[in-house]
Amino acid sequence: MPAQSSREHDVDTNSPDNAAFDEDAARHARWEEQERAATAATRDIADVPAVEVITTASVHLMSAAAVKVGLADDPATQLDLDEARKLINALAGLITAGAPEISDMHARSLRDGLRSLQLAFREASTIPDPIGKGPGEKFTGPVN
Repeated sequence: MPAQSSREHDVDTNSPDNAAFDEDAARHARWEEQERAATAATRDIADVPAVEVITTASVHLMSAAAVKVGLADDPATQLDLDEARKLINALAGLITAGAPEISDMHARSLRDGLRSLQLAFREASTIPDPIGKGPGEKFTGPVN
């Protein structure tokens, strides 16, 4: 007996079951594409020198901290000193640990940016931390 088409059985091909199948197929296709992109990125990161990874991570932390300390477009809504403290601590640790590995030329500009953030944090604080107790100062020493 030959198979009958969905029209012969009065099956609605736009039923919720078919819609769910289409949605699952689309999601599966997106996952496969993301996996391919991740695999390609993994291969690419192997070619990136450590100095570039360290400086890029530092710049990302520095940018995020600048926004949280109120140095961005809308300080009234973006100021978050608790978050800024965490970012500045992480940045100070990375710069301190990474400085011997990335050369003085790269480390100097990162240290300058870090110091500027530490001073901006102190200025933005309503109750400033004691000298030597501000964000990152356990890694950098007192900033004033």
